[in-house]
Amino acid sequence: MSSKKKTITRLDSNYMQQYDAYIERQKRKKQRLIRRLALFSIVIALTIGTMAVYHLKQRELQAEKIEQYEQLEEKLATLKKEEEKMTEEIELLNDKDYVLDIARTNYFFSKEGELIFKLPNEDPSY
Repeated sequence: MSSKKKTITRLDSNYMQQYDAYIERQKRKKQRLIRRLALFSIVIALTIGTMAVYHLKQRELQAEKIEQYEQLEEKLATLKKEEEKMTEEIELLNDKDYVLDIARTNYFFSKEGELIFKLPNEDPSY
């Protein structure tokens, strides 16, 4: 079992030079294609990443706006109730009997010959 070393001599012919140039062009084309695909992939990844971040920020902003809207709706409902109470009180204050009744209870105004006694609102302790 003797091992023989194979030696191949390369012919330096015009055909071989053209073939080597063709192989080199193919390698360069393949390298350019790989570079273009890598660059395109990076651009696509950056674009998708940017869009994802923008989308998440918009969702967060929308959630904040919805919360703020709900708070303002509650405040509006409270203010409408208060407005109704104020309107009702305005109508009552336009009534002379109601104003006289308030004056009699809060400010101790009395009719002629009437005595007013202020009783404490607390229950007796005994």
